[in-house]
Amino acid sequence: MKAIIAPSLLSGDFAILAEECNRMLDLGADYLHMDVMDGHFVDNLTLGAPIIKSLRKHTKGFLDCHLMVSEPEKWVDDFVEAGADSYCFHFEATKDPESIIRKLNKTKTGAAISIKPKTNVEVLKPILDNKELKLNHILIMTVEPGFGGQKFMQDMMPKVKYLRENYPELNIQVDGGLDEGNVKVAAESGANIIVAGSSIFKSDDPKRTISLMRQAVNNSQ
Repeated sequence: MKAIIAPSLLSGDFAILAEECNRMLDLGADYLHMDVMDGHFVDNLTLGAPIIKSLRKHTKGFLDCHLMVSEPEKWVDDFVEAGADSYCFHFEATKDPESIIRKLNKTKTGAAISIKPKTNVEVLKPILDNKELKLNHILIMTVEPGFGGQKFMQDMMPKVKYLRENYPELNIQVDGGLDEGNVKVAAESGANIIVAGSSIFKSDDPKRTISLMRQAVNNSQ
């Protein structure tokens, strides 16, 4: 599986967000991870579709939108129109995840789905076994969603292993507390898309950090 490193712009400087996006791309990033929070599904409030639409005009980067919002079905059209490259919603936030995926599959925006730490990974099996549904990736949260800077939850790795063993061609993303010290564990468990915020943006050498994370994924395969 291709190694994909996705800096989380939640750790960037929002006053110069477009510049931060392009700086990350210049440093070797593959995706630009955009954390969308509504203050309801999680206790934090961040950016929305209008900001994604503005950024789309100023960066060619892959806008990987992670929606930590209630009723994500309400926002599909807005994010598709804004130019999101991927729309990742939470399984726990909707009563009908398959309908959201089907709707996204009719657009140029990739569909993705995430689960929180307390959610059993096997709830995704009916979705993953349905060949009519196309997914860009599955996101396994390795912290409780809502805030950056939390400690990596290594006990989430069995979920990643389950997915890699049962769906070997699946893109598996991990998000939360990833750094140079634990990325190897995530990669060896089967994750190939690494989201990292603080560890990249606060690094003395973010280019090196991105490179080391990519190397960890490549070496694990």
